[in-house]
Amino acid sequence: MGGAASRLFAAEGAIVGIVDRNAEAGQALVAEIVKAGGHAVFAKADVSKSDEISAAVKIVNEAFGPIRVLFNHAGTIVIKPFLETSDDDYDWLMDINVKSMFMMTKAVLPQMIAVGGGSIVCTSSISAVAATPMEVLYCTSKGACHQFARAIAVEFRDRGIRCNAVCPGFVKTPHGLREVKDLQALGVDVSEAAIATAQGRMCEPEEVARAALFLAGDEASFVNGAQLMVDNGFTAV
Repeated sequence: MGGAASRLFAAEGAIVGIVDRNAEAGQALVAEIVKAGGHAVFAKADVSKSDEISAAVKIVNEAFGPIRVLFNHAGTIVIKPFLETSDDDYDWLMDINVKSMFMMTKAVLPQMIAVGGGSIVCTSSISAVAATPMEVLYCTSKGACHQFARAIAVEFRDRGIRCNAVCPGFVKTPHGLREVKDLQALGVDVSEAAIATAQGRMCEPEEVARAALFLAGDEASFVNGAQLMVDNGFTAV
């Protein structure tokens, strides 16, 4: 979904800074965007580590100036019975799914305020409101994402900052397909038929990217502190 969003934002005229641990994939994506006529730069970082975030933000600033849009998308998952989860599982997942969002936003927000405003989009999930067995830690982290977006929106609204969350259902990405496989191995019914009943089909990453683009852009100028479900009615039942 991060790759799809980078391509879409660039195609719509955004200058894109891509931050990821995977340097090879990130640099290849930058080359793809530049070849298509866009503008992008890559900065390698583990966004659960504050020093690497600072270095990455500096690279983007030096290339393109102040950051006006931030898409907090980094995330992972722990799938196992709750009583088998460890303190290390908790720390690892919260660092990636929650602390990274906190630190990236803190690193970028002063720039947005200095230039008169900005937009932050955080990737949450239907798991913030629709719990799944074997995903207690993941659901907890996405609940935190929901409330983080709301609280940032309320505190910084008067300084021209918007912060919203995009909340996908099951998405056809390596992450999403691994989630389905691991849940099935633990006896949770996420079969093709079950997903069809819940949301019609697997979501495509580009569909989430388009939702994030809307929240990030001026078309959503009065949308703030919201959670946009991208789940084809999964959570509307």
